[in-house]
Amino acid sequence: MSRPIAVLRPEPGNRITAAAIEGRGRRAIRLPLFATRPIAWGVPDAAAFDALILTSANAVRWAGEGLAALQRLPVYAVGEATASAARRAGLEVAAVGQAGAAALATAAEAAGVRRALHLTGRERTLEAGGIVAAVVPVYASETLPVSPEAVAALSGSVALIQSARAGVRLAEIAPDRAGIALAAISAAAAAAAGEGWAAVAIAPVPETEALIEAAIALYD
Repeated sequence: MSRPIAVLRPEPGNRITAAAIEGRGRRAIRLPLFATRPIAWGVPDAAAFDALILTSANAVRWAGEGLAALQRLPVYAVGEATASAARRAGLEVAAVGQAGAAALATAAEAAGVRRALHLTGRERTLEAGGIVAAVVPVYASETLPVSPEAVAALSGSVALIQSARAGVRLAEIAPDRAGIALAAISAAAAAAAGEGWAAVAIAPVPETEALIEAAIALYD
């Protein structure tokens, strides 16, 4: 039996993901749990780094004009969506990781990177250390209020968990976990949601298309 698929990510990714779900003939529930916005940041001297680490397309979207000063740095990106956003911004992508921020940093080090700059959100998972010489937040992700009616509409759905923070937030607002299945972008995101859900699937790679397929496969 097919179930509706709940999209919890912020806009504009929410409507893009929902449209992809509807393009497969499935019903999408659009329920952003967060809203992203730019924050002021100082552009570091690109000469102090030999690579740029990006783990979200939001970092590219909200970095603004300051990103142009960093175009000489090769980009190591988590996921093809982030890599595509970087390319559209005129950046050169050296590698696309498929296993999260920590694994990407390890791969960059193996490729010879020694001083990477990480542009990220205010709420993040990767901190400075090792080859990550500096972490600069360029956007914030604010929690949105969710009505009881919106929470009730999740019953019988498969919720897409595209970050650990989304998993934590869903666990906070959902009183009846047994009525909701999860499709998570990673094992870490699934773990953040805790236990007690109707079912849990983890996408084989951290890509939206793979996540949607994992959600559909749960009940097909």
